[in-house]
Amino acid sequence: MSAANPIRIVVVDDHTLFRRGLTALLSREPQFQVVGDAADAGEALRRVKDLQPDLVLLDNHLPGVNGVDVLPALREAAPAVRVLMLTVSEDERDLAAALRGGACGYLLKTIEGDALAQSIRRAMGGENVIAAEMTGKLVSAFQASSATAPGPAAAPSPIDTLSPRELEIVRLIARGASNKEIGRDLGIAETTVKIHVQHVLRKLDLSSRVQAAVYASEHGLR
Repeated sequence: MSAANPIRIVVVDDHTLFRRGLTALLSREPQFQVVGDAADAGEALRRVKDLQPDLVLLDNHLPGVNGVDVLPALREAAPAVRVLMLTVSEDERDLAAALRGGACGYLLKTIEGDALAQSIRRAMGGENVIAAEMTGKLVSAFQASSATAPGPAAAPSPIDTLSPRELEIVRLIARGASNKEIGRDLGIAETTVKIHVQHVLRKLDLSSRVQAAVYASEHGLR
């Protein structure tokens, strides 16, 4: 996206001052255009349906409902929209619910402005972004859900089809590393990392990096 074709954003938060401040912050970036905001779930759904933004910044604490519970309806209202949670909640259950609901990332309101802008760009580039403070809780969240979820006896794991390099990459994805960071850590080109990630997703029958991170956490790949 460029200044001529900016990322169109809707901000959803029940605090008026925070919405205004965030809108002002994002408006400093020529690449971003805040096209609307909302204070509650109902208003958010109307705005998203009418405006069809590229990205929604969604707080988890909305009047009468959690933001994570609105995710399916938001994605139905605008199937192409990317949703980034931006919240004060560090609860691993909220993190798990957000990822299951289709959020492309989970950020905390303590994030710096430059880091938020970069996270938005990464999200629009197809990456999944999770606050560094929350990556460790990803394991706990999905270990807990695995322990309580009933199911049939485990089938042979697709993990066995991954090469040693692909296993390394899955572990780094689970820790929240970007393709660039993975490439630097492993001493390989970013384009090579992308190819490995595509192979991993195909072998594990997954569709996103977030799903890969969840899968890795559930299977102890850390």
